[in-house]
Amino acid sequence: MPSENERDQHVSAGAWAKRYYQTSQAVLESILRPYGLGPTQWYVLYHLAHEGPTKQRDLVRALRVERATMTGVVAALVRKGLVEQTPDPGDLRQKTLRLTEAGGELWTRLPDPIARILAVAFDGVSEGEQAQVARILRVATERLAHHLKEETPPS
Repeated sequence: MPSENERDQHVSAGAWAKRYYQTSQAVLESILRPYGLGPTQWYVLYHLAHEGPTKQRDLVRALRVERATMTGVVAALVRKGLVEQTPDPGDLRQKTLRLTEAGGELWTRLPDPIARILAVAFDGVSEGEQAQVARILRVATERLAHHLKEETPPS
């Protein structure tokens, strides 16, 4: 039988943050599925629609995904005709991504899944409370990242 401390860990802020993330990802996927897009594909389109042409390596950093993951996501978007990938004139090993006309048209038709998720999840929650939740999670994340950096030996 789990101890009281073990039970408390499963209702902790961290446990709820994980459950919120998993559930919001499931909602995100269900909103995008009719458009044939996955969440990372949507984030790439979002970035290109708002920031304009971007080097693929910069998207890897901005979206915090593995380079191999980004390669597959971009390849799928190129196959669908939504993104154009061109060699960077300054460094032919690097690729610059931009929305195609079809990608731009799709973007204008897509619902904003993040706005929908936030509207449902935080209905009736004040902006102040939402800001407090975000601040607490940001600080906790920063502390853990700092702790991890201190605990990880240099390679």
